Parts: sequence; structure tokens; C-alpha cells
Amino acid sequence: MEVKDCLVSAPGKAILHGEHAVVHGKVALAVSLNLRTYLRLKATSDNKVCINLPNIETFVSWDLTKLKHLAHDFCGKREEAQPMDAELVRRLREFMGVTNGNLDSCNTATLAFLYIYISLFKSRELPSLTVSVWSELPTGAGLGSSAAYSVCLAAALLCASGSISTPLKEFDHTARWCQEDLELINSWAFQGEMIIHGNPSGVDNAVGTWGGMLRFFAGKIIPLSRVPLLRILLTNTKIPRSTKVLVAGVKDKINKFPSILTPVLDSVDAISCMCEKVLSQMTSEPITGEHYNILEELIDINQHHLNVMGVGHPALDTLCRVTLAKGLHSKLTGAGGGGCGISLLRPEMDSSVVQNVIQDLRDCGFDCWETSIGGPGVQQHSLFFVKVEVLEVLNRY
Repeated sequence: MEVKDCLVSAPGKAILHGEHAVVHGKVALAVSLNLRTYLRLKATSDNKVCINLPNIETFVSWDLTKLKHLAHDFCGKREEAQPMDAELVRRLREFMGVTNGNLDSCNTATLAFLYIYISLFKSRELPSLTVSVWSELPTGAGLGSSAAYSVCLAAALLCASGSISTPLKEFDHTARWCQEDLELINSWAFQGEMIIHGNPSGVDNAVGTWGGMLRFFAGKIIPLSRVPLLRILLTNTKIPRSTKVLVAGVKDKINKFPSILTPVLDSVDAISCMCEKVLSQMTSEPITGEHYNILEELIDINQHHLNVMGVGHPALDTLCRVTLAKGLHSKLTGAGGGGCGISLLRPEMDSSVVQNVIQDLRDCGFDCWETSIGGPGVQQHSLFFVKVEVLEVLNRY
């Protein structure tokens, strides 16, 4: 079948408020980051399927006839995402030679690609193509890099298979899919996340698909229709941590001190709801300094609560201290125990001050970027109007 070249991107994510509390039935707000993952799909005629992932130094190529032989045993084209086909996953692991033990990031990313690719095409129509992916997001930092990858895979392969139509019209720079198509993209991206993470919440791929801000409560994910685009500093302390261990630690603390920690969780829930209310006001009325004052106070209060829960870290304390010295308010985002933090930038903040803060944080050994939250979800791009640096990287492969 004829496959058309395409270029898509999806954003990373940050948790604005509600980390850890969401595990205990409270509201969390997840927001898109304007740091994106880009995927270019190119039709080829060399009878091969290739995937290039330079961020994790993974470059793999397969002979198409071998993949067709593997795909022949499975039912043909599946436009709707069905429950995970465990037998296909098993056979693909066998095919890749990784039948035992946990897979590393290179193998899980490759497996997710092969699973969606074979699931979406009939075995006799498996096309020859090359997929190249490059991301502005650091991997393993809790910023949704794997979900952005899965969303890009789903969007590009659904388009290539004809399951959804390309939204990009002539002379468009970028375009987004309709709601029905986005739901299909999200369902396939979730399957990619299941392969990579085993038991994901679905929040990360939903943010990658819809962008903006999502309200996550009691297992339900609700995209919010309008949110302001806020400037932030995103800081990676580069301190490794285990989300599983941190979540278990919070649970133990709640069980040990229920009368102390339960009100803390209730307060975090109220912070999320208050933040959602303020952000909604900022889209329906003139934005004032008072809006930012409230957002900053909520950030400070929530950071203190997260320290009470036991998920702080000296590196995060350093982040808060260094940024506050320049008038910025910061909190951890995600699991804590290191990892990443966000700092709100007010509109009137001078760019020289921002650059000084970034340098101060880099002097602490951290990585730091100025970016924004609340931007669009998965998009298709014109090859003529995408960032030059993105095209330069993708054109190498």
C-alpha cells in the first residue's frame, strides 16, 4: 500500500498540583510542556522497516519479509485499539530475542513500535518505511517522554495505515485531528505506554494527545477546554529516584499518622481545585498580578505539603532557595525525591533575570530550560515550517 511521509509531534507533561495525593483519591492537574517529541515517518522502497531513536542511541532495521511472516499469524488490520494482545507481545519479544527478564528502554521503545505497526497493517500490506524520532524532553525524568513517543507513534502509524486522515491541508504549517481521531490516537498511545510501563495511569498519553491541562480524579481524565499559556522554568536536578518507592513511602506515612496526613491530602486537593479556578478566570477576564500572586502562594503551600509527605530532597530545597532569591516560586513536579521542579515566571519578569536564574541553577549542577505549559497536544507539521534544528536531526536518519 502507498504510505505518505509525515511529521508529527507531541508534548511532554508536568504535574502542576496533586502529586501523590491523586493516588489517594484527590484531584491532580497535569499540564502539557512546550518541550516536544518529533517523529518523521518516511516511505521507503528497500523492503525494510527501520526505527531510529538517537536520544537513546537505538537504531534498528528489519527485513520486511521476516516481519510479514510474523504478522501472518495475527488477525489483520485493527483500527480500533483492542485490549492488549499478549500473544503478539510474546511473539514480538521472541522475534527481538528478549524473552527473559525486564526490558531496557531501548527494547521497550522498539517493542511498542513493532506492536502498533503490526497491529495497524494487514500482514500482506506491511509497508517499507523508516521512523525517526527526536525529543527535546530528557528521558527518565518524569516528564512524559515515553508517552509523547507513544502518541507520536500512534498518530503517524494511524495516518500511514489510513485509519485516520491527515489533518494538514495545503499551505498549513501545523494541524490537529478532530476529537474522534484524537480519541483513537490516545487509545493506541495507551497501548504503547502499557508495553513501556506495564500499568500506566493514562494521564501522560492523554496530555500528549490533547495538550493543555487535564483534571485527573478517581481514575477519570477530563481535558479542560481553556487554560492560559504560562511561562515556567523547568529544572532537572538529575537526582535519580524510584516512583514506586516514593509512593509506598507516602502510603506508609499516611497509615502511621492518619490524623496528620489526611488533612494534608485534603489541603492538596483544595490547592488543585483553587488553581483550576484561577486558571479558568485567567482565560475569561483580564489577567492581573493578583492571579499570579495566588498561583505563587499555591506553589509554595503545595511544596511544603510535599515535604511533609516525605518526598522532598535537598536538591529540591536548593532549587526553591535559589529561585526564591530572584523572586520565583518553585515546587517539585512528579514523584519528588529529586527529579524535576517547576518555577513560575511572571509576564513582567526581565529576560536578564531569567537568564541569571538559569545560570545559577546550572551552577548547582542542574539542567534548566525556559519553556511554557498549556500548549497544544499532538500535531502534524509541514516539513517546510518545522523548527530548523528538528529537521536537521531527523534528516540525518
